[in-house]
Amino acid sequence: MKKLGGLVAAGILVFVAVLGWFAWGWWGTSSVEEEVAFTVPSGASLTSVAGLLEEEGHIASADAFLLRAKVFGGGDPIKAGEFALPAGASPASILDTFQHGEAIAYRVTIPEGTPSVIIHDMLMAEDLLVGEIPVPDEGSVLPDTYQFERGEERIAVLARMQRAMDEVLAELWPQRGPNTVVSSPEEAVILASIVEKETGVPEEREMVAGLYSNRIRQGIWLQADPTIIYPITRGRPLGRRIRQSEIDDINDYNTYQMPGLPAGPITNPGRESIAAVLNPAETDAIFMVADGTGGHDFNSTIDGHNAAVERWFALRRERGEM
Repeated sequence: MKKLGGLVAAGILVFVAVLGWFAWGWWGTSSVEEEVAFTVPSGASLTSVAGLLEEEGHIASADAFLLRAKVFGGGDPIKAGEFALPAGASPASILDTFQHGEAIAYRVTIPEGTPSVIIHDMLMAEDLLVGEIPVPDEGSVLPDTYQFERGEERIAVLARMQRAMDEVLAELWPQRGPNTVVSSPEEAVILASIVEKETGVPEEREMVAGLYSNRIRQGIWLQADPTIIYPITRGRPLGRRIRQSEIDDINDYNTYQMPGLPAGPITNPGRESIAAVLNPAETDAIFMVADGTGGHDFNSTIDGHNAAVERWFALRRERGEM
């Protein structure tokens, strides 16, 4: 009996030792010497990911990892994406990261007033994204900063940008004031795109929107230079001065040759320009000209406007621009 008891005790000790070794291999060891980024491919199985982890030296054995994961790891699925594995990460923490951690997020910023052709170029140039996209409809993208993950489809990122524009319009349209001249969210985007292109000074947006609202209300042609350029370049820089023949050209965008709004947006306006169009400044101004500081001189009379133009021309001559 004593011999049998000794064998049982020895067996228990061996079992405990093996169990401890098995658990230690899951929670207590690490082959990750320094923080590293690891990508779980879209649609990858845990078996294939374990193989990649072994190939890259982050675990000692794929088979051992899979066996321990089956015993200790739970049944939650792993997620695709790029994950940061910290130095000293155990197999247990690696699996938990893939199951419950947040993938590394990258960012792309679309400045206010970026035309769709440039947004297309920006997304296609981002080599962490995959897949092809068309040039989005002008005015369909909300300029903002967007997060994305390595290997994400470009079309998915673009869809988020367009969904954000839809959400902003749905939020702001009910907040429009009684002095807005636009009759639909689509018209709001068109006019806001002109406001966005006509001023680089955020504080001027409501004033520029008020001026253009007055011109529309009074039947005065908008005569916005950016609407001349858009049908020529579709949003790319003109790179030269506007020609008289282009001012005289009759098309669906040139507001020097037609009343009202152009056929569509000429860029992607930001939230603030849309809000300005929906609640423009109360002003009598119907003229504006650059003032040399990046902003504009606003006037309600032709005499005041002509005087402002003369000041602008004098400043340009002083700078050697004329």
